[in-house]
Formats: sequence, C-alpha cells, structure tokens
Amino acid sequence: MEVILLEKVHGLGELGETVKVKPGFARNFLIPGGKAITATRDNRARIEAARADLETAQASALSEAQARAAALAQVSITLRGRAGAEGRLFGSIGTADIARAVTDSGLPLTKKEIRLPQGPLREIGEHEVQLHLHPEVDAPLKIVIAREDEQPVSD
Repeated sequence: MEVILLEKVHGLGELGETVKVKPGFARNFLIPGGKAITATRDNRARIEAARADLETAQASALSEAQARAAALAQVSITLRGRAGAEGRLFGSIGTADIARAVTDSGLPLTKKEIRLPQGPLREIGEHEVQLHLHPEVDAPLKIVIAREDEQPVSD
C-alpha cells in the first residue's frame, strides 16, 4: 500500500514522501495517527498545495521539542517507594509514574514520550531515562528513586 507521509517518520521517510508500507501498518498506525494519508492523485495534489504549511508546522514542532528538551535536561525528579534492605523496590517505577511526576513539576510530559529499554525501574538510586520528544529530538532525564522513609538530600 502506498501512503504519503504528513510528517517525518523515523526509519520510513520525510514529509511529503510517498512510501510503500504494509496495509496493516498504514491502516492501524500511520493513517489514524495523522502521520500519513493514502497515495491517491487528489491527495498528492492536496499535499503539494499545502506543503509550505506542513513544513512550517513541522519546523515549529521541532523547535518546541528542542525547547522542551533543554528545559527537561535541567530537571531532576525524585520519586519515593517502599524498598527492602538491599535497595530493591516492592513494585516498580514505570512510565506513567515518571510522566506524572514531571507533569506535576510543571513540565508537560506524556508516558509515550518516555523510553525505558530495560523495563520499569526497580532499584533505589540515580537513573537516567531517555525522552523521545520528536523524531529528531531525544533528551535525557535524571530520576532519583529514594525510600519512602528517607529524608530528601538537600544541596
């Protein structure tokens, strides 16, 4: 199935490119997510007419993501949890917990923007997670996990 990309899709193509993908990928991910439209003659003409507007919107989204990345690089989030004597949590800290803590600190973040390749965090200590804010913008975020009964360390 051929689709026209409405934005840059990592590993697939750039804005305005016509790419061939499997029908399920197009129907279930690209088209419902607003990332692509089917490649028909009318859609090609419509994309060419609106190309400047789409490029402007993509550039503003990129600059917004870069600004968010700069702000998030300055933040350190402390989360608390119950843990055993050896420092393992009774449970785990996942993307929803991290997103909630960052959003509560005043910076909007969704759980789908957080990457935890080794899975949820299960140890007390300092961790660095990667944030995927835009196809071209990744940023680190420092997470400190402490015991519930510990007092925060002040600088």
